[in-house]
Amino acid sequence: MSDAVTLSLAERPDHVLVADCIAADRFAGLDANAIAALPVVHGGRPGTLGEFFKVRGGRSSVVRIEGDVPLMEGIGARMAGGELTIDGSVGRDLGLAMSGGRIDVRGNAGDNAGGAPPGAARGMSGGEIIVRGNVGDEAGARMRRGMLAVTGDGGRGMGIGMIAGTVVVFGKAGPGAGRFLKRGSIVSLASIERPATFRYACTYRPPHVGLLLRYLRGRAGVPLADRYVAGKYERYSGDLAELGKGEILQWAGE
Repeated sequence: MSDAVTLSLAERPDHVLVADCIAADRFAGLDANAIAALPVVHGGRPGTLGEFFKVRGGRSSVVRIEGDVPLMEGIGARMAGGELTIDGSVGRDLGLAMSGGRIDVRGNAGDNAGGAPPGAARGMSGGEIIVRGNVGDEAGARMRRGMLAVTGDGGRGMGIGMIAGTVVVFGKAGPGAGRFLKRGSIVSLASIERPATFRYACTYRPPHVGLLLRYLRGRAGVPLADRYVAGKYERYSGDLAELGKGEILQWAGE
């Protein structure tokens, strides 16, 4: 394995750029030329990754994207391993149906981050996504396993249809968070609009939340005050219209 692969933005797309060819584990067997030749779709027309990015390095599952690419969609789709870091914002479908590895976005992400393809029964089934900004609607939709952490705000329908897994949102979450939740946890450090089909269970200090937040602070270097790590959380069980074995945990103070 050689040095990490770096994709530096050379030509900013002026239309939606579907680049679901970018996944850290797929780059492990490719040199720079092969990576640059990977197919993309720009404004509905076929192209190659090398038309938009300068590629350095190869044959590595550690990948860095340099540049703000809010029009680029599908980054990390179906990724199964490796590490992918994005120094900027990205479009929708980040980590679509990923099953392993780690994605770290130093900016915002669009709709359906860690979500499911259209018509699919499940979305993300493993790995972790950290977005150090805001996410759009339906982040973590139909998640089966894994972890999605958002240090900013979430849009509508965060964690909708989750089967299992964990979603953490530091800022506000939009309406419909956790709707149709079967199992899994949504952890909110700020305000969250809960569906009416969730019921208050208790207020306590969940040990698994403390472990998770310590992991984010230590392993990922996410700034987190001690009051969240050691604080109390209100637990709401739901969605009672489904299995009712999931939970929304909302920070309640120290």
